[in-house]
Amino acid sequence: MHLQCHFGQDTISLERLGAKVTGVDLSNVAIDNARKLASQTNSQAEFICSDIYDLPNHLDSNFDIIFTSYGTIGWLPDLDKWAGILDHFLKADGKFVFIEFHPVVWMFDDDFTTVKYNYFNVEPIVETIDGTYAKKDANESFKSITWNHPISEVLTSLFAKNFKLDALKEYDYSPYNCFDHTEEFEPGKFRIKHFENRLPMVYSIEATKC
Repeated sequence: MHLQCHFGQDTISLERLGAKVTGVDLSNVAIDNARKLASQTNSQAEFICSDIYDLPNHLDSNFDIIFTSYGTIGWLPDLDKWAGILDHFLKADGKFVFIEFHPVVWMFDDDFTTVKYNYFNVEPIVETIDGTYAKKDANESFKSITWNHPISEVLTSLFAKNFKLDALKEYDYSPYNCFDHTEEFEPGKFRIKHFENRLPMVYSIEATKC
């Protein structure tokens, strides 16, 4: 299962690697486009539109692997409930594979010159956003509510559901050029230029359901 799959590119890639895969996302627009993309590429990936907290009411399956990546948990206020969903849908000895932007990144302002937000999840981060992450100069403005979850909170939520940590890694680059003031120091690897390799930008977790 691919949680918070957006419009399904990674979901379809997993299916091409041999997985029987189900993608889940809150956005009906994203899921509609995921289904169109699957049809256009002859993919057998399945897609469900659901709030992940409500997913047990929309899906009755268990999975060998649950995968989620990049820009996911920041939209979720409650990681204990999130870990409960992982526990609900993962088979015994199943694997959880997770990669996410590092919470240190979200402490800074857009120019990466000032520490603007707390590393710890003490309150929601409420912002007015101009443009979109896909098109920063888009003529749109909207209210954004997110939560910064420290790595300790992520791990504690998993441990509470009896997950065993297999690997935790941190990376000094992003595979996406989605921040301001970046440089591509190697093909497909982006850093904040004035921080060079001193800032953790991404981390990954592999865990097993016990």
